[in-house]
Amino acid sequence: MWHMSRVIHFEIPANDPESLASFYGKVFGWKTEKAPGPMEYWLTKTGEGGPGIDGGFLRRHDPRQPMCNTISVESLDAALESVLANGGTVALPKMAIPGYGWLAYFMDPEGTISGLLQADVEAR
Repeated sequence: MWHMSRVIHFEIPANDPESLASFYGKVFGWKTEKAPGPMEYWLTKTGEGGPGIDGGFLRRHDPRQPMCNTISVESLDAALESVLANGGTVALPKMAIPGYGWLAYFMDPEGTISGLLQADVEAR
């Protein structure tokens, strides 16, 4: 049976991620905390129950860096092959996010960048 991949996470780039997380907390009630580890990243919970996803804030690396959605996939390698076979490109190659899984970013044929995540708590 074919597995439908779903958007599971969003990322908002910011010049000052802590301050921007505070803004979203005050406006929408989101709860944000710094993620463990060396990467400057803040995880945010947007609510409990009902529809919606959680996300994160990270330091902006490029002035044009857009907000990005991450899609859950069963196999990151297979998803990247499909991206390439269907006219997309790899924007950032496969990397381990220790304790979470394997992550890569792709660009669709119209230039939108999205993340792909294969869950794997053993990723290193």
